[in-house]
Amino acid sequence: MLEVKDLQVYYGVIQAIKGISFKVNEGEIIALIGANGAGKTTILHTVTGLISPKQGEIVYDGADLTKIPAHKIVSMGLAHVPEGRRVFSQLSVYENLLMGAFTRNDKGETMDTLQQVFKRFPRLEERRNQMAGTLSGGEQQMLAMGRALMSKPRIILMDEPSMGLSPILVEEVFDIIQSINKSGTTVLLVEQNAKKALSIAHRAYVLETGNIVLEGDAKKLMNDESVKKAYLGE
Repeated sequence: MLEVKDLQVYYGVIQAIKGISFKVNEGEIIALIGANGAGKTTILHTVTGLISPKQGEIVYDGADLTKIPAHKIVSMGLAHVPEGRRVFSQLSVYENLLMGAFTRNDKGETMDTLQQVFKRFPRLEERRNQMAGTLSGGEQQMLAMGRALMSKPRIILMDEPSMGLSPILVEEVFDIIQSINKSGTTVLLVEQNAKKALSIAHRAYVLETGNIVLEGDAKKLMNDESVKKAYLGE
């Protein structure tokens, strides 16, 4: 579904991504794990067109995304839940969700999707008229996920969805990611909490300073001694 080939990304003279390749098959949850500064967020920003690579291809359904502007990428079925949630704090929950559907012209179906989002996130329905900036961190994370789902994506890219949340909310967010995947959406997950990410992913890639150093079945990587030592605190 998505294939990244020999991707190289620079910030000025500093090379952030050093020729990495990976693929995401339809229906999978793929985890990208690694320390801060490994390049995980940069990869997501490059896939969704927010950063232009120096070299390499990002092929989604046969189209090279490096040639397509970011706003058109959303309408192709890719949605991005950014790090830090990035909700529109001066807009209501309802208005934030409608912003997620700005690429859609099917008003009736958009309202159906809104009802599905409210069903998945009952707290958002309770707070539909509340300003997004006044929500708790967990509620803002749910809003960011709900907003992405409003575009009816085929693949959803999530950047650090558990960051800053209490352990109970972390559990809830990971349950939601699994249920989004089970309902047919492919997930590319960047996550600092490597243990939780590997526990729900099908496959995973381990990044170190812009390189992929390990890849494979997520459950096998959980038992890999070097992964345990570096990322799982064991």
